Amino acid sequence: MFAEFKHTLRHMRGQLLGWVIGITLYSVLMASFYDSIAGMEGLVELMKGYPQEIMAFFGDSMFAITKPDGYLDLYFFGYMAVIIGVLAAAMGNALLVSDEEKGILDLVLSYPVSRSALFWGRMVGFVSALALILFTSWFSWLVTPSSLGLSWIELLRPFLPLMALLLFFGSLALLLSMLLPSARAAGTLCGGLLVANYLLIGLSNMNENLEAMIKYTPLYYYQGGDAIFDLNWVWLSGLLAGAIIFTLLAWWRFQRRDIRVGGEGGWRLPALSRLLRR
Repeated sequence: MFAEFKHTLRHMRGQLLGWVIGITLYSVLMASFYDSIAGMEGLVELMKGYPQEIMAFFGDSMFAITKPDGYLDLYFFGYMAVIIGVLAAAMGNALLVSDEEKGILDLVLSYPVSRSALFWGRMVGFVSALALILFTSWFSWLVTPSSLGLSWIELLRPFLPLMALLLFFGSLALLLSMLLPSARAAGTLCGGLLVANYLLIGLSNMNENLEAMIKYTPLYYYQGGDAIFDLNWVWLSGLLAGAIIFTLLAWWRFQRRDIRVGGEGGWRLPALSRLLRR
């Protein structure tokens, strides 16, 4: 298991390095801009003159831009839920199936290593990679001089829902890769669901009829910058529970599925094929 953990991180090292550098630079840049934006007089009044549809899409954080929680939610946690979320989905769908499509996974399993050790070793590596990206971002916000006035624990709180959301979609992509014909299909579907959920949340701010629908979506329970002063542990636990369920289902499916020698699989719908031939 430990060997697979090291292999996963080593395999992701280039991707990790790029994301760590990019997220760090963005975090430092946004943290250093806070004093300038918070000190602008009449900024909120100016934004009230913008089209109401645009302001409604981004929610209340637009009018709280001069406050630490509103600024962080607007310039970091709102966008990063989608940006890093797509990365988590891409990493999750390729965690095992990518090697299978390359014809490597069956060779790895020919060695005396159990499927459970392989699965959990790579899963721990995946979680560690996401945690490293978020840690460097948190540390960058913490050490960059600014007048945010947040303690390390206050700044850490919103990263917990973000981590839970990333695990939710990453584990969902992993499960879909066990069910769909290819890693590409699983990543496309999971990433599409994430982006669609983000757009639906924004549209619900403009259309009250959508509010009932979004209560059944994971992003509804993602706090973002609001968690700085009031972390909702129930919502956080719900996202983590969903990630755990998806992970266990993916593990159960991986234990029982046939490993391909290489290439993408098919939909395997014999009943539908027989029906179409009639």
